[in-house]
Amino acid sequence: MNSDSDLQIAGDILEVPHLLQTPREHPATVAEFVGLARSIAADRSQWEHLVHYDATSRWYHRLRTGPGYEVWLLSWVPGQGSGLHDHGRSSGVLTVLDGTLTERTERGTRALRAGAQRVFAPGYVHEVVNDALEPAVSLHVYYPGLTEMPMHTAQHCEARSVPGTVTA
Repeated sequence: MNSDSDLQIAGDILEVPHLLQTPREHPATVAEFVGLARSIAADRSQWEHLVHYDATSRWYHRLRTGPGYEVWLLSWVPGQGSGLHDHGRSSGVLTVLDGTLTERTERGTRALRAGAQRVFAPGYVHEVVNDALEPAVSLHVYYPGLTEMPMHTAQHCEARSVPGTVTA
């Protein structure tokens, strides 16, 4: 039986810099973009003081940019909605920071409460609306940065309510 431990054979891994992965400065995977959105959501000091509610149109503010991505902060007063749209060639992460938003897709309708996240690929068609009586705030991460938001007609994507699709 060999009494040498792996550490004795390989040496201290902290002393072998070429074996360590350096942390990424910017997100590069879906999981990392979701993590970025969660970390911003958790730190209210990054966004809360910027929120503005506009009764005439949806308010938005570009919060951050990185190589190939953008982070947007949006507010929604009751009754405001996005209209049925997709995000062109961009993928995204939608995170509800405050309030409740309703998302409608061809697969159904779901309530998204504070903390809920939706991840979507290019071409994902949906409508987001504040059907609640209180304002809402959401965070949107797009990769690559949003360059287009094609609008769709109701015939393209008939939203219907599907039991059991409500998420927290």
